[in-house]
Amino acid sequence: MKSVCVFCGSSFGNRKEYEAAARATGAAIARSGLRLVYGGARVGLMGAVADSALAEGGEVIGVLPVALQEKELAHPELTALHVVSSMHERKAMMADLSDGFIALPGGAGTLEELFEVWTWGQLGYHEKPCGFLNAAGFYDGLLTFLDRQRDEGFVRAEMRDMVLVRETAEEMLAAFESYLPPATPKWIERGET
Repeated sequence: MKSVCVFCGSSFGNRKEYEAAARATGAAIARSGLRLVYGGARVGLMGAVADSALAEGGEVIGVLPVALQEKELAHPELTALHVVSSMHERKAMMADLSDGFIALPGGAGTLEELFEVWTWGQLGYHEKPCGFLNAAGFYDGLLTFLDRQRDEGFVRAEMRDMVLVRETAEEMLAAFESYLPPATPKWIERGET
């Protein structure tokens, strides 16, 4: 593993634990000798994760749509900043540049980004680990719902288990190192509709 992508909020949220988790994640990635890939902004948890990785001497790659760069949200001190034309292009580039994906607390965009790479993994488009860093129990309610999807027969157990859940960045990075994608055939390979 060379690069870890972090999806997270462009705000700080209402609890100090969220910013602390973002800063700890950026620092842990850099201290592990990994490159941070993220959304390229200087605000909120996004800025905090980038700042902490940079402070540890880490390489930080941002991917930002031009519309957000024009609003002066681009982080000015990144190792590299890729400015792209759309959110679709942003997500595709972040996925291509990354070997694993962590969702810190965030809003709809954070969820959409993590769900997309998780779905790609379920379909067999990649074998990269992804997970929720459950800072201060932020994802507890969502995790209960994901379990319900499994229990109600909409997600197979091995596909539900693909998305990892850890409390700290160090635990998540260790889980990424030992991650093995499910060996069971994906639905598309079995010809199901």
